[in-house]
Amino acid sequence: MSALGRVDLPPPRAERIKLSAVLEPETAVAPHPDIAHLAPLLGTWRGRGRGEYPTIEPFEYLEEVHFGHVGRPFLTYRQRTRAADGSRPMHSEAGYLRAISPDRVELILAHPTGITEICEGTLVTEDGELRLELDSTAIGLSSTAKSVTALGRSITVAGDTLEYSLRMAAVEQPLTHHLAATMQRAN
Repeated sequence: MSALGRVDLPPPRAERIKLSAVLEPETAVAPHPDIAHLAPLLGTWRGRGRGEYPTIEPFEYLEEVHFGHVGRPFLTYRQRTRAADGSRPMHSEAGYLRAISPDRVELILAHPTGITEICEGTLVTEDGELRLELDSTAIGLSSTAKSVTALGRSITVAGDTLEYSLRMAAVEQPLTHHLAATMQRAN
């Protein structure tokens, strides 16, 4: 309700559709030429992963990752996990993957736990396989976020399989393995 006592209505349907089309186009759009070499990542991936860290008990999880694009020189990225039995959500993150040259990329992410992450690294495409090796260059922390000082990611796509591992330095622990998953292309 507005200050004048009027009920504020959502924008007309046409405006909502325009906004959603900016986030993910409804019709197929060709990838921007600067990111065409990232096309093997495009789509939705689903699978299982396993996590461990010196300060917690090992765990398993289900994961879904989506790489999309809007015709601009970046990929959109959404990730979410659930407990291995599907009973509860665990983590999510969202952001963008940018190609800054044919062999260099940047991954910019926001986590709902009060962490932002900027990683940069290499991109290698060889024998039908795409490999990313990323290391954090900046970590932002809200006043309530746990202390994370470094992150590193390795991502490999071979055909319809995506595998990744994540390294983390947090809560006074050095950079060490934290997560690994194998996912299959869902679409």
